[in-house]
Amino acid sequence: MSLISFLRRQLAKKRSNEEGFTLTELMVVLVILGLLATVVVINVLPAADQANQTKVRADISTLESALEQYRLDNMTYPRSEQGLEALVTPPSDLTQPQRYRSGGYIRRLPTDPWGNPYQYSQPGTQGGGAYDIFTYGADGQPGGEAENADIGNWR
Repeated sequence: MSLISFLRRQLAKKRSNEEGFTLTELMVVLVILGLLATVVVINVLPAADQANQTKVRADISTLESALEQYRLDNMTYPRSEQGLEALVTPPSDLTQPQRYRSGGYIRRLPTDPWGNPYQYSQPGTQGGGAYDIFTYGADGQPGGEAENADIGNWR
């Protein structure tokens, strides 16, 4: 009988030693996590804007290369009405359709980092070149500043 009472006392002691976290400890942990999250957000958001601009420049460079290949084969750039779609599928009004490259000049048209299609105009109006390829930025509207600024092959 004394063994049973001894085991009961030991079990009771063990249960009393099992305590949870105090409210103060939980609050300290939450404050630390909040500070860490703030530091991460402050450092990551500017990098995202820079990454978007880098993607736009890479996409425009790819489209410029495809346009040059199109011009070499077809002796002219696609007209504004034909748009960049002319790099994927041959326009119906090509003067020499046999010169159009089988499979097109680019597999698929990229979209800008904000999910909008790239704009194309021929002849170019912004940079004085043969054509303009550009995006309206995050807001999808002409003009703007910072991440809403237009980005094109003229900059």
